[in-house]
Amino acid sequence: MMYLHNRPAVSFSLGFALCVSWTASTVWADAPDAASIGIAKEKPAEGAAVEVEGGFMVPYSLVIPGTDVTIDMVPVPAGTFKLGSPEDEADRNDDEGPQIEVNVDPMWVAKTETTWGQYREYMKLYSIFKEFEASGVRPVDDSNKVDAITAPTELYDPSFTYEYGEDDDQPAVTITQYSAQQFSKWLSRVSGQQLRLPTEAEWEYAARGGTTTAYSWGDSVDEIDDYAWFFDNADDGLGAVASKEPNPFGLYDMHGNAAEWTINQHTPDGYQAFADKAPLRAIDVVNWPSTSSECVVRGGSFLMDAEQLRSAARMASDDAPWKEDDPNFPRSPWWFTSEDGRGVGFRIVRSYQPLDTELIKKFWEPNAEEVVDDVESRIMGGRGGWGLVDPELPAAIKELKK
Repeated sequence: MMYLHNRPAVSFSLGFALCVSWTASTVWADAPDAASIGIAKEKPAEGAAVEVEGGFMVPYSLVIPGTDVTIDMVPVPAGTFKLGSPEDEADRNDDEGPQIEVNVDPMWVAKTETTWGQYREYMKLYSIFKEFEASGVRPVDDSNKVDAITAPTELYDPSFTYEYGEDDDQPAVTITQYSAQQFSKWLSRVSGQQLRLPTEAEWEYAARGGTTTAYSWGDSVDEIDDYAWFFDNADDGLGAVASKEPNPFGLYDMHGNAAEWTINQHTPDGYQAFADKAPLRAIDVVNWPSTSSECVVRGGSFLMDAEQLRSAARMASDDAPWKEDDPNFPRSPWWFTSEDGRGVGFRIVRSYQPLDTELIKKFWEPNAEEVVDDVESRIMGGRGGWGLVDPELPAAIKELKK
């Protein structure tokens, strides 16, 4: 069983009205650039819409370039909420407070956790990068390494990794934070959209969906079967994403199924460092990771009990036990192998206003020196490689396969 440091209830003031019954569509046919995707000039007659200057943020389907695989993105309005749980919340842990007021900018959030069907497109890059390297195609050196990523090494025992499910519509799990960061950098650079992991405050705001209760549906666990895959009802392992009810923002599986990465170093004293600085923007309420663990994972997984799925619940990652069964040395920077890490996945977000270059690098690249060292060690040993990621990559892959 996983353990989890729980998290807060909230008091919300939403910036824009939001209707949550929606139909995803690829919009903005007359837009000259990818940054305009998801913006409509006029409010749609139905479906979710978040008013912004000059138009409306609307749902859209991001097509992974070079594939027919899509990721549905949902607009989430700006708002103010209290990060952390009140002291009287049942099952509360000490690291969930003190509650602080946080302002959240509008963003698009993936409707579901990243699925195996989506993640496999990233996994395929390992062998592709190896072929590029062998052929001298798209070489990576110190002059262009900033535009490169690594891809996950091939699984040493797929039956173990996929023990709880590997269907295209199930969430990808056993994913390290480094892998999730590199996935978002790859997808950003090939699609032209700036995608990333959420901060912890952004994640909780999205999970709550405007509610102040322990769960997005209320304080009682009586309805949990309608909304979440967790220890008591996930006898067959991972559930298909979006097979339970959504939260008020139209997001699925914010509680349970896969626990989800955020960009934040875990601190036992919760948000104490920010308590005298509030209100703050959600993008600024971050303890940037200096080590690979303990970092904050949110939402709970199918391996966990109901109280660990609360909107405010926090789990601190722990690389040593989560990679205990990894036979490699150094242990993989891309994969977890052991029980508490086997329910960990992620979901991506996209800010309405793109982040500046230096800030987005913190979301895409490892901040912990030991992760950098492990990656370099694996690449030097032939288990891994760099590959350039840009809009030309899909065409280069197609050419490679001829």
